[in-house]
Amino acid sequence: MTALAQEPSIDLAEASRAFESAKSASDLDAGRLWDTEIYGPVFLVDPQTRFVAADRSDPGGVLTARDGVWTGTLPQSINPANTAIEWAGLEWTMVLWPPPTIPHARNRLLLHEMFHRVQDKIGLPANNPLNAHLDTRDGRIWMRLEMRALAEALSHGGEARRSAIRDALDFRALRRGLFPGAAADEDGLERNEGMAEYTGLVLGGLPTAALAHRAAVGLEQQEARETFSRSFAYATGPAYGVLLDASGRSWREALVGGATLTELLEASYAPEVSRVPAEGRVAGYNGERVIAIETARDEARLAREAELRERFVDGPLLLMVPGSEFSFSFDPNDAFNLAGIGTVYGTTRVVDGWGVLEVESGGGLFRRNEEGMITGVAVPVPSGAATPPTAGGGWRLELAPGWEIVPGDRAGDWVVRATTTP
Repeated sequence: MTALAQEPSIDLAEASRAFESAKSASDLDAGRLWDTEIYGPVFLVDPQTRFVAADRSDPGGVLTARDGVWTGTLPQSINPANTAIEWAGLEWTMVLWPPPTIPHARNRLLLHEMFHRVQDKIGLPANNPLNAHLDTRDGRIWMRLEMRALAEALSHGGEARRSAIRDALDFRALRRGLFPGAAADEDGLERNEGMAEYTGLVLGGLPTAALAHRAAVGLEQQEARETFSRSFAYATGPAYGVLLDASGRSWREALVGGATLTELLEASYAPEVSRVPAEGRVAGYNGERVIAIETARDEARLAREAELRERFVDGPLLLMVPGSEFSFSFDPNDAFNLAGIGTVYGTTRVVDGWGVLEVESGGGLFRRNEEGMITGVAVPVPSGAATPPTAGGGWRLELAPGWEIVPGDRAGDWVVRATTTP
């Protein structure tokens, strides 16, 4: 089905401008940032209509030339999202319509997502660890203080910058010391989403002199988030990157080689060791207020966790096991981690061989094993349901032919499985 079968729900002229602007930004870099060209096949998709506007044709002829772009319809088997995907014979960058209207913000988004298309080639493969510790009281306190110290470093120069960098690194070290495995998990997401956001910021079209300010604003905005586990790196990655660039020392090759942003920043600025422990330096960042806010917030978090455990652990569920066609989209700012269980996303769309699950409210649980791999998806069902449920509070399941819903091992549970024949 081509775009000629439907009226465009995307402004094609605006789509063309978006492609041209992002390509110009990438061309200006000429592959210097990561030793490869960032721009490549890209399309915009309207998540409501699935109408696609792309910057080029595809080998299979799925797309049709129209008003300077190529148009078509995204298959139901692909979840609309900001991501890198393979479709119609090409590896694409997919971006949701509408993108930001301000040129540098639009470039930032497109180039961020284009980084994900080439990151394997760069040597920074995708990695999405949970970082559930960052949604706990202590995790949030020391992350917020690190963000504040980084913002101070970005806003000053000379010794004031070095002093703030020392505080940021010490707050980071203290936090990581509280949670085993935290360093590797945080580093993993910063190498993935952090460097993607850094790339979008640096190549987006803003003057170099404005980048430190923008990175500081990003930290301030991120600090107000209700969850840090999946989103913190969108702020810390650009902050570390901009500070490293400002040091005048080469660092990206070392990052690709396995060095961490922490190690690189410390080596670039060599801040003096403070005689005052990190806990004694929180007052300079209004830390007492941060601690009070996060202590009160944690009470609400624990209540929320109890409610979610009642629904997604103790209550009856419909269970789906990921297969070879499994893919999903979600809002990283609407996520709640259940320790030892997985992550509840407030909204999500899951596609697999067994069908399509749409969760518009109420949440869906993504069960994970100790390695962080998704082992199942679950949604709550009414207690005592007598017939196989295909819809519930805020969710609905479109079951594919050849699949059925049968009672699960636990009383009240249901499971999606391939249809069995006598």
